[in-house]
Amino acid sequence: MKKNYTKLGLLILCSLAFILFSSCNKTTSDKTKKVDLSVYEKGDYFISPEEVRSLLGSEDLVLLDCNNPKIYAKEHIEGAIGIGFHAFSKKVGKPGDPGWGTIDSKDDLTKKLISLGIDNKKLIVLYSDIFKGPGADGRAAWQLRIAGMTNVKILHGGSTYWKELGYEMTNDLTPEPTPSDGVILKDYDNSFMATKEEVFENLGKKLLIDVRTKKEFDGSQNAGEPRGGHIKDAKHLLWTDLLNKNGTLKTPKEMEEIMGEFGLSKKDDFTLY
Repeated sequence: MKKNYTKLGLLILCSLAFILFSSCNKTTSDKTKKVDLSVYEKGDYFISPEEVRSLLGSEDLVLLDCNNPKIYAKEHIEGAIGIGFHAFSKKVGKPGDPGWGTIDSKDDLTKKLISLGIDNKKLIVLYSDIFKGPGADGRAAWQLRIAGMTNVKILHGGSTYWKELGYEMTNDLTPEPTPSDGVILKDYDNSFMATKEEVFENLGKKLLIDVRTKKEFDGSQNAGEPRGGHIKDAKHLLWTDLLNKNGTLKTPKEMEEIMGEFGLSKKDDFTLY
């Protein structure tokens, strides 16, 4: 089954939830306690707060905060580097211009990663306050996975779950990272995305799910969209509906039930945007 994900406005956590939707049927007994990520088929895309906490201060960890810079300045996990919403995306022009918001070129992405101290060996962990932003940690992780980097993980539950567990945040400045000696990227894996042309050719044939807010789906342009509304025949599912109130993932069974409301099974192909 080919899994297509749109380039435009994609929220990777929702697309990861699609991957996790095709998972086994184990469940956890208490979502507020340590979550067993092995119940998900792609649970290794995530890392637990407990494990990240044990790695703080290690030279083998690069921790990236994808929050709005104002949120980062107020509080962040100790040692985290603030990279903002679109760290690995093209931003020439404005939203809606050709190429805006799509993944950086291989050369530009390589330079950015080196400047952040990233190589192919260190563990790269991304996080955000999931409920105060667009899930930019997931977007960045998705982009690095496209580039063939497998040493990338998302902090499960983001800073919401981190704080629920009683782990500390700080507003201390993090020193500028020391550039790495280099990083090797693969040619981009196009199976992780769907182009506008592919989406257009499959209108009415393949289910489209709009994971933005209901206001955006109905026409609001407050988030910077150049045009209001949604793609014809798209269905609406707010991406955070696949998460618990503390930011952790809902169980595979719960996700399966949510996707079943759209008439989808694990074998179906659909596109998120």
